[in-house]
This record gives sequence, C-alpha cells and structure tokens, in this order.
Amino acid sequence: MIAVTTYKGKKVALFGLGGSGMATALALIAGGAEVIAYDDNPERVAAAKEAGIDTQNLREVDFSTLEALVLAPGVPLTHPKPHWTVELAKSHDVPIIGDVELFAGERRVVSPNATFIAITGTNGKSTTTALISHVLESAGRDVQMGGNIGRAVLSLDPLNVNSIYVIECSSYQIDLAPTLDPTIGILLNLAPDHLERHGDMDHYASIKERLVAASDEAIIGVDDDYSAAIAAYYGGNEHRIHRISNVSAVDEGVYLDGHCLERSKGGLHHQVADLEGIPSLRGAHNGQNAAACWLACALAGLSEAEIQAGFSSFPGLAHRMEPVLAVGNIVFVNDSKATNADAASMALASYDHIYWIAGGLAKEGGISSLRQFFPKIEKAYLIGEAAPEFAAVLSDGVAFEISGTLDIAVHRAFADAKNGDDGTERAILLSPACASFDQFANFELRGEAFREAVIDAVGPVGCENEFTEVS
Repeated sequence: MIAVTTYKGKKVALFGLGGSGMATALALIAGGAEVIAYDDNPERVAAAKEAGIDTQNLREVDFSTLEALVLAPGVPLTHPKPHWTVELAKSHDVPIIGDVELFAGERRVVSPNATFIAITGTNGKSTTTALISHVLESAGRDVQMGGNIGRAVLSLDPLNVNSIYVIECSSYQIDLAPTLDPTIGILLNLAPDHLERHGDMDHYASIKERLVAASDEAIIGVDDDYSAAIAAYYGGNEHRIHRISNVSAVDEGVYLDGHCLERSKGGLHHQVADLEGIPSLRGAHNGQNAAACWLACALAGLSEAEIQAGFSSFPGLAHRMEPVLAVGNIVFVNDSKATNADAASMALASYDHIYWIAGGLAKEGGISSLRQFFPKIEKAYLIGEAAPEFAAVLSDGVAFEISGTLDIAVHRAFADAKNGDDGTERAILLSPACASFDQFANFELRGEAFREAVIDAVGPVGCENEFTEVS
C-alpha cells in the first residue's frame, strides 16, 4: 500500500467504496488522514465499516470542515449531471480529486525521482500498459503496474526511487487529477467514447490532453485528428514531444513500417524493432502500442536489444485479441475488451476470414464505421440488446443471424466455420463493439463466458484430440 501522508491530520470525505475506493480510504487512513466515507450501496458501506473505515451519510457532513472530496472514478463529475456530493463540494469550494491525484501528490513529496509512466487513450491503453510493464520487468527493472488496470494505484507497493510506476489512466481518473505530472506521459489515440460522461468530443479530448501537458516527456499518437492537433500544439518544444504512428512515417518519433518499428531522430531513420512472428503483437494497431512502448522504455533507459527481447516474450493481454484455442486452421479469438467500434476495427483488420460475434449494449455510433471490414466477414452472429440495430446495418451485404446469447453464437459460428473450411485461416472472433452490461457485469466475465462456450462447442473429445492451446 502507498500510505497517503500528504493529508495527515486533515479531514477528507470519500465517496465510492468499490475496489479503488476502498483502497484509497485505507491508504488515506494509513497516512494519518481523518476519513469519512460513503456509498449509495449499503453493502459497500457495511464492508467499509467492517474494514474499520468511518462511514457517514455525506449529506449530513459539514463540507466546510473538509480539505477535499475524494471521488471514485465511476462517479459522475460533470455529465450527465454532477453527483450530489460534487454539488456539495463545489458549494463549499472543496477540491474534488481522485486516487491518481493522491498518488501524484504523494510521489512529489516522498519520491519525486521515481519514474512515473502514465498511459491513456481511447483504445490500446491496457495493452500498452501491460506491454511496457512486461518489457521493463523482462529487463530486470522493478515495476509497479496499476491504475485502470489490475491493482488500484494506491494499493501498489510503497513509493521507491528504484521502482518504475506504470499507470493506466482513464479519462475519469485524469479528470480528478488536476496536478498529474508523469515522467513520461502517453496519449495513444482519441475516438468518441464515454461521451455520456464528458458531454462532447472536445471536452473528452481536453481531459486526455491534461495527461501529456504536464509530462516531462510526452509520447503522442498522430493517427487521428484530435491527437494530431494536440501533438501539433505542443510540438514547438520538440525535445519533449515524441510522435508515434502505425500509418505513416513521423518526424521525431517511432512508426510502423511493415512489420518493423522505425525511429526518426534528427532527420535520420533507422529500424529499432521487428514485430514479425510475435502473435501477441499482431495487427497494425499493435504497431502503435509497440511504438509507444519502445519510446517509453528507451526513455527509461533500456537498450534496443532489451526492448526487442521483451516484445518477443510478451504473452498478450487477456480479453484483447487473445487467441484462446485453435483447431486446424480455425482460431477462436477473445476480443471481449473491444467495447466500441473503434476497438473492434483493430481485430477486424487483423484477420481475412471472420465469423464475427458482436453485440451487447450499443455505444453511440453503432457499427456503421466498420463497413470497410464487412467484405472480410463470412458471417456475423449478433447477441444482446444491439442485435436488431446491428442487423439493420449488416443487412445490405453481410450474412448474419441473431443468435441472442454468446453460447449459441459460438456453437453456430464453429459449425459454419467447419462447413466453410477451404484451408485458409478462419477466425471465430468475439469482438463485440459494445459494452457488456446487458448480459454481463463486465467485459472480463464476457470473455470468460466465451472461453467456456468454446470448450462446450467443441466438447471434451475435440479439445483433447483436435485443439492446441495458443499461448
């Protein structure tokens, strides 16, 4: 745990007692703060009491006595409307912050020279965070990974100048971190997402921009208009801006050229890494992730050989273009983490013959932006609430069926893939382009359900005799 000593002796309110909220409350208490915590969920309040946390209904607390309101990232700050605790805090000029802000403040006081790598972006941030952590660890560095992936940021090991903190930051967390100041800040890309929480794309982009604005070194993707504009705005200070692309060559940065990464520096270009034959880094989108990782690790002191070795041994991220099982030329791919069309496009671009399982709770924009990939789709299997909406889009050129549930979709896709087998690689791809919340509590459970459905579809004999697990 990282004890938050910067609020020692101060009174702090905390709202939101999920995993990160509980970790934050305990970290504040460990650092000597007086914490009053609450949640709209009575079960979470009871769990906090059992853990020794003082809980009170914050409607009954005098906000004028507070130094801060610590908000869990899932609690609305601005849209669709501010949470009632936010309104109370604003009416008393109480700062509203989150766990990443507490981490940043504690680092400045306790271990300002500890390397802090922060990663954000609409898509790819979890893969990039995991990849950076893996490459650094494989080179013998002490790495603490957390934030929006894995462990809550304040549940990491105590701050240490010899550790490297690799922290995935969501837009919600950045919005609650006004003094966020990474050693290396990464903005991968920007596409419409979470607009119900941020109002519009301009506001969403401005929040993401904050992460790189105060970074000692900033790595910025330039393959979308918003990110490119941010890179151009800060580009006057060339020594701290590094560009990445999986589309074209860039100046002062790293870009994907075929299956290789090329570095551009001082007008010279040279190859720095080769991604060919690394299944976990398949697809052009992973070129952007790898480019960001290469720069971050190089800035952290790794050699080209150390980074290449780390790339080659990267196992991949669960639920993100994860090859689960293969039989002959048919591969089952778990891309449950693709919760919007932009994320799904990356998986669709990576295979040529696809039996696509899609659907769930639709995001704004649906799947119309994926039309360029429709010729690759042998058939689509639609599940969840979005099925009728997606069927209407697919009806003008893609074979589809409304399967309803994930298990039925997997069974039907496997049968069709076997019947259509012509010797080419065929992917049974779960890449929903939707949130999971209509049928599953989260994308992880949806991914696990996909794994179970694959085993069930093949049967124990098939699994034993025909399948080879893909690691």
